[in-house]
Amino acid sequence: MKTPPKFLLAALLAAALLPGAAQASGVAKLKSFLDNTRSLRAEFVQSVVAKSGRKPQNSAGLMMFQRPGKFRWQVEKPYPQLMVGDGEKFWIYDPELKQVTVKKMGKTLGATPAALLAGEGSASLEKNFTLAEGGEKDGLEWAEATPRSADSGFEKVRLGFAGDNLRAMELHDSFGQTTALIFNRVERNPSLAPGLFRFTPPPGADVAGE
Repeated sequence: MKTPPKFLLAALLAAALLPGAAQASGVAKLKSFLDNTRSLRAEFVQSVVAKSGRKPQNSAGLMMFQRPGKFRWQVEKPYPQLMVGDGEKFWIYDPELKQVTVKKMGKTLGATPAALLAGEGSASLEKNFTLAEGGEKDGLEWAEATPRSADSGFEKVRLGFAGDNLRAMELHDSFGQTTALIFNRVERNPSLAPGLFRFTPPPGADVAGE
């Protein structure tokens, strides 16, 4: 049975070249990223591991975001799925099932992984998250963000940096599941067409939500 990938989601979902000193901490690099990245486009490879440790579910695709609050998370393999945030609403489309789910953006972002990337920057970051250094792992330096809200649906997000580049992200959810992402072909502050962050349900699709 197909299991839709988690949005970091909504993320929701990112990687970029970050300004800052080479010896800056993971938290400092995260804040620099939030303050200096207006838009981003990157390819991703995602692996989801359940608490039971069974064989990981793997997927790959393309993600984009543009501040504030706009993002596009396009899964291409093994099963297509599209997630789009237009600043007001968050759309999830499964083309195989012809199903669309829509939610209000204010209820979807907040203290979620998507808020780390497509939110309003570091000024509001610590209102929603507690930040901590994550140490070194797999040749990367990590920052950890733990949501202050108890109903966010996840326990923490880890972001891994190689030098000034954000190369990896780990989402640990409330069910013991870990979603790991690796980013490639990253473009920081590209010009992105407005239409990428708009979604119109296709004819015949079953639409549920707000």
